[in-house]
Formats: sequence, C-alpha cells, structure tokens
Amino acid sequence: METAKKSVKKSLLSEGKVVSTAMDKTLVMIVETRKTHPRFKKIVRRTVKMKVHDEKNECQVGDRILAIETRPLSREKRHRLFKIVEKAK
Repeated sequence: METAKKSVKKSLLSEGKVVSTAMDKTLVMIVETRKTHPRFKKIVRRTVKMKVHDEKNECQVGDRILAIETRPLSREKRHRLFKIVEKAK
C-alpha cells in the first residue's frame, strides 16, 4: 500500500490571523495583502475579513492559521480551517 499525500493548490489557501471566535464552529480571520501602488510606488496594505469553518472549535484569538477555499457552507462562510500555523502566546 502506498500512502497518498494530499496536494493542495496554493491559490486556494489563505493565511491570516484570528480576530474573533464568538460564534460556534465559526471564526473570523483577517487576511492582509501588501501591494505597491502603480503610480506612487508606496506599499499599500489591504485587509479582508473572512469567516472560516472550525469544526472542533480549536482556534483562539491571535492564532495564525491557514484556511482553504471550499463550497459555500453558509451565507458568508466560504473557507474551512486547514491548519494552525502558530498558536497565540
């Protein structure tokens, strides 16, 4: 028997920081992207909040996580917890 490794497209993963765990089996994470402005050459930060499905309620506020894009799970949830990168201190 061969153990199959699951390969995941990098474009489906989002890394961010947990800002809220008030809901059951749902957390809110914030994803920050940095881009250079085409005209002014200044680095501009853009943040997006997204709701992530956390089946076991294992994340806390301040954790850095990886979320993977999935089918719509509710009206606003489109991501599922993939891995906890770093626990909050």
